[in-house]
Amino acid sequence: MNDPATSLLPAPILIVEDEPLIQQRMRAVLVQLGYGDDQMVFAGSLAQAQALTADQPYALVLVDIGLPDGSGVALIRALRAEDPGLDILVISAWSTEDVILEALRAGATGYVLKERDDIELSLSIRSVLRGGAPIDPFIARRILGLMDMPAPSPAASEAPANPLSRREYEILRLVADGLTNQEISDKTHISRHTVECHIKHIYRKLAVSSRTRALSEARSRGLLS
Repeated sequence: MNDPATSLLPAPILIVEDEPLIQQRMRAVLVQLGYGDDQMVFAGSLAQAQALTADQPYALVLVDIGLPDGSGVALIRALRAEDPGLDILVISAWSTEDVILEALRAGATGYVLKERDDIELSLSIRSVLRGGAPIDPFIARRILGLMDMPAPSPAASEAPANPLSRREYEILRLVADGLTNQEISDKTHISRHTVECHIKHIYRKLAVSSRTRALSEARSRGLLS
């Protein structure tokens, strides 16, 4: 019989990681969070992960980018297309801007570096489970650094780029008005789950992990007055 406390956690979890020592580390972190071995599924390659995800749905996927037979980004893209609401946390040693941005654009919910200690990894996983979109502080600085570019020409500044979709922008404005997820759901006539998915996408596109930071970043970009 399953432990009632454990059964409350979203499961199963798929861990896509080819290094045995890192697999053991991930298992230990998840056990500390309350997961049982029967709630974890491990894949050591892209092909194995693709086969496993074809067999059953997962509540959360932890994925490395550098896999022996391909990039974890391909898996992220496929999983996001199949399930827009799936939580996908990248835990990888890769920290170059192009890889990070590619993973986030493919649909990763968050991105954390393997060099972080177990407590930080645990906090990142907890954040995802609670609806957050954790971005490693080092990565956030790198992404913000990409914004430190020469001022655009007057013609370009007349039409600033908006990375958000029309629906995401609508929800962002309602968040700025102080509405809760349920109130946004009632006002827009979409499910609360869909609202939460849109908010995660907003966090990911703005490289933030909270409502306060999302609003601050949106205002700094001129998305909100």
